[in-house]
Amino acid sequence: MPGSEPNADAEIHRAYLMDVRIVELTEGGETRYRFEAPRHEGITFPDADDAELYADIYFDVNGFQEQGTGERGVPPEIIQAGRDTLAAYFLTQESVDEQWVASFMGVKPEKVVRYSSRVQSRAENIRRRLRDGDFQSESTA
Repeated sequence: MPGSEPNADAEIHRAYLMDVRIVELTEGGETRYRFEAPRHEGITFPDADDAELYADIYFDVNGFQEQGTGERGVPPEIIQAGRDTLAAYFLTQESVDEQWVASFMGVKPEKVVRYSSRVQSRAENIRRRLRDGDFQSESTA
């Protein structure tokens, strides 16, 4: 798992199952939030909400890797997961808000909020099932 950035005071903001976490970093009076997971290079956000939504997306698609997608690329797992996951992913990107995503997708901003909410709900359900030991493969369900 990638380490926290050097010269920054760090503490766990939120810990998830499977060694996924969000670390709160404070340096020079500025606080940022770093998403960390095994086999993921890590990514830092200016606020906790974006980092938490990113973690929800990570669980929703069963993990993904940003590395190799380029500066403006979208990981294939995000594309394959559908419109709601893509909308939520866009919302985690710098300078992107509900208005931008709505315009890009040709929907109203309220729908973008619903898309994001569905991803968050699915991720919470996945984490609950993992905690409860209630996760089966689709072939045995």
